[in-house]
Amino acid sequence: MKRLIDWVFSRPDSAPGSTLLVRLMAGGVFFWEGILKFVYTNQGVGRFTKLGIPFPGPTAHFVAILEIVGGLLLMAGFLTRAIAIPFVIEMIVAILSTKVSLYLGTSPLPLPPAPPRVGAWAVLHEIRADYAQIMSALFLMIAGPGPWSVDALLARARARRTRGGHAADRHPERSGERTWKTA
Repeated sequence: MKRLIDWVFSRPDSAPGSTLLVRLMAGGVFFWEGILKFVYTNQGVGRFTKLGIPFPGPTAHFVAILEIVGGLLLMAGFLTRAIAIPFVIEMIVAILSTKVSLYLGTSPLPLPPAPPRVGAWAVLHEIRADYAQIMSALFLMIAGPGPWSVDALLARARARRTRGGHAADRHPERSGERTWKTA
């Protein structure tokens, strides 16, 4: 269990710098969707009520706060793996609570305005945003936040403190030490 907790809260910066784009995309979508749940009742409490989610008011507000705070955390790259976990769970719940009934044609939500309106093709069309969010959250959970993140900044600061903070420790090339092998 300790290894799992250490992995979740580790601050790796081994993911490529372009991971920033995934963080901004996924975090931005979660952020503004959280705000929409407060601004438009049909996106928050009203939607949760129609879906039959228990305690729709408090649940909608909890999810909205999770999305706003978590979206900001993802965009900043802070506690990236830790916040990706509840986002994966949230997206699974969203898919199960909305797409199964769409498949069966029994959705309490309005059906898509154009064909396909029910069935597998309707689900595949309507699931596209959910799918992108869950895959992005899974990617960030596995790969980590990348070098341009608060997590990576904190990891580098911790490494400097651990090694004594010498410039040669941070930049071996400045000490004349070779950092790669040649043939």
